[in-house]
Amino acid sequence: MSEKPTLLIVDDEKPTREGLRAALEERYDVYVAEDAQAAMELLEREPMQVMLTDFRLPNEDGMKLIARAKSLARPPICILMTAYGSEELAVEAMKRGADDYIAKGRLQIDELEMRIARSLRQQNLETENVALRRQLDAKFGLEHIIGESPAMREIFEIVQQVAPTRATILLGGESGTGKEVFAKAIHQGSPRARQPFVTVHCAALTPTLLESELFGHEKGAFTGAYERRVGRFELAQGGTLFLDEIGEIDATIQIKLLRFLGERTFERVGSNKTLTADVRLIAATNKNLAEQVKAGKFREDLFFRLRVVEINLPPLRDRAGDVPLLAQNFLREFARENEKKVNEFTADALQLLMQHSWPGNVRELRTAIEHAVVLCRGEKITARDLPASVRTGGPVETPGPRENALTLKEAEKQLMERALTETGGNRTLAARKIGMSRRTFHRKLHLYRLEGL
Repeated sequence: MSEKPTLLIVDDEKPTREGLRAALEERYDVYVAEDAQAAMELLEREPMQVMLTDFRLPNEDGMKLIARAKSLARPPICILMTAYGSEELAVEAMKRGADDYIAKGRLQIDELEMRIARSLRQQNLETENVALRRQLDAKFGLEHIIGESPAMREIFEIVQQVAPTRATILLGGESGTGKEVFAKAIHQGSPRARQPFVTVHCAALTPTLLESELFGHEKGAFTGAYERRVGRFELAQGGTLFLDEIGEIDATIQIKLLRFLGERTFERVGSNKTLTADVRLIAATNKNLAEQVKAGKFREDLFFRLRVVEINLPPLRDRAGDVPLLAQNFLREFARENEKKVNEFTADALQLLMQHSWPGNVRELRTAIEHAVVLCRGEKITARDLPASVRTGGPVETPGPRENALTLKEAEKQLMERALTETGGNRTLAARKIGMSRRTFHRKLHLYRLEGL
């Protein structure tokens, strides 16, 4: 298969066709056609990367051919040639989908090659950008955040409503509940998705450093400021600024944030010049900011400015039904990453995962599954593969003597019943939900006499 870009030349004059073929075939895999019908037959049979077509063709002009070519599933780059050059014709050609336009009377092979090469580079860049955007969407899009519990479904609905707006958002929840993941999903679902998403972890910096990090500084503003530095507000221009652990910022920065939220203006440290930034703010905290306000540690006016929309993410122990789904998702991720053929959990391993209280929330679960995949010796995660903290940790609520005597089969049966109820009886989804193969799930439906569910 040729590694050269494919090029179709469409011209009803044979000397022109063959002359262009001879001039371009060293760099391109060249095909020729004498009219629009022959060109379309060729394009439908073998897609081309570039089509160079004359304007004057028998039966159908080059602009109509371009319009038809651009409607194909894999349209070529289209460059229109004509001896009848005019600005109006060029504008019309672009409206019909032409990527470029060149007058035959001034046609130079060097210039033509440059135009074709430039168009191919632009096409490659756009393709790479689309691929990158798909990767980002796959990684950060809301549809890829795992959760089917009622609490999570309610949060998904709120996020879908607020993402397209300009509203400032306050994300609350314990450490490890996924606040940054949700912030990225909100950004990806907004009109700002193609602009920067900038993160600042407020608790990791001293007040002086945090002020400089957020707003930037001028050369000589303080000891060690050897050059001007652009702050995160400027870097996030047009996009989203995510301030994690907002409850840790001191009074001075609280005042500056309040001003920004009111006026969208700020100054670099050491400068009197007022700057503006079009930035959406999403803040997150694992503290109760309302209590911080009562204690005089956080400004009430800033608190109200930040929580235009407040979203509180539930701890994992309050949505235990999502544990199997999350665990299976992390299992696939780490099995692929470590090139291991691990595809499911044994029932006792799953029972331990369901019983654990997960004080570190989703982050802790993710780490536990990575640990298990790395240590797993077979194709199933067993209880012994899990971290000691999960193996020894008890359920969230201390069971009574009879509950504690629940057999493994009874626990597995209850797990399957719950999965079937939560999926409306969909056996495929239920099996996936608890990390069990579909074949095993159907076999155990019969074993536990659950076929009627």
